[in-house]
Amino acid sequence: MRTVEIRTFGSPGELAVAERPDPVPARGEVVIDTEAIGVGGVDAVIRRGTVGSYGFTAGHVPGSEVAGVVSVVGADVDRAWIGRRVWAFTGTGGGYAERAVAPIEQVLALPDEIAAADAVTVGTSGTVAEFGLARAGFAPGEKVLVRGAAGGIGVLAVQLAARGGAGVVAVTTSSAERGARLRALGATEVLDRSGSDAESGYDVVLDLVGGPELPSFLSRLAPNGRMVALGVVGGFPPPDFGAAILAAFRRSISFGTFSADTVPTADLHAVRIEQFGAVARGELRSVVHEVLPLDRAALAHAKMDAGEVFGRIVLTP
Repeated sequence: MRTVEIRTFGSPGELAVAERPDPVPARGEVVIDTEAIGVGGVDAVIRRGTVGSYGFTAGHVPGSEVAGVVSVVGADVDRAWIGRRVWAFTGTGGGYAERAVAPIEQVLALPDEIAAADAVTVGTSGTVAEFGLARAGFAPGEKVLVRGAAGGIGVLAVQLAARGGAGVVAVTTSSAERGARLRALGATEVLDRSGSDAESGYDVVLDLVGGPELPSFLSRLAPNGRMVALGVVGGFPPPDFGAAILAAFRRSISFGTFSADTVPTADLHAVRIEQFGAVARGELRSVVHEVLPLDRAALAHAKMDAGEVFGRIVLTP
């Protein structure tokens, strides 16, 4: 089967198509003939080598989210899964392939009303956005700022904050055109990428970027405001960024991180089922930037690195 692997960590050009044997599922696993493969920010972070300390090595196959049809099941898996359309989380890799392996507990039957491309656009990003808002203690009427709102998680965070009754949904983005598209999704304030034109007083800041400018957004928080980091696509913040929190000690602001790894799988699936239903009813929008063939994965990553992507790119075998 065809896969895409990282030859060496660095530029998008280091992603290359490779032939590998068809996978054989272990006990409790299934093989999925992929129809759609989500391309996420974490894939780019891994490909760049930003998280090399987590044990990734050359030859790693990126991709954590696929949709398709179960073709083979391992021991202890009900054979009734064979032939079913599913969404699946494959872990920290293995998704950029014609056939992917996933533990059965990370597999969710896919409603007929949901296209495979929409499933991999919402399946992970939607849960991160929803639980990220919960981690920040978001409540109706509060002012929310989504930093880096044009990505897969950001466009869903904007919609969920608006649906949740936010008093203000502010976003940072790189152009007026993107700002207009985010307003159509529920944003009420559009700021430049640096947020230099932002007012202070946000109750919640969801940060999807990280990087050296993260501390400046702590100053945008209202008293008792909460910032939660959901990603580091812009790199890690400065080692001393906590000094900005202590400098604002009397305003009782706080900073936290969120990873879906800390949420029970059953809870994640419950939210996915609800969100897939919302997409089917037109209450939540899946924003697919572009669908590309699997062998154009390097182009997909180049577009992400260039900041061209609004929503999520999807690969198809």
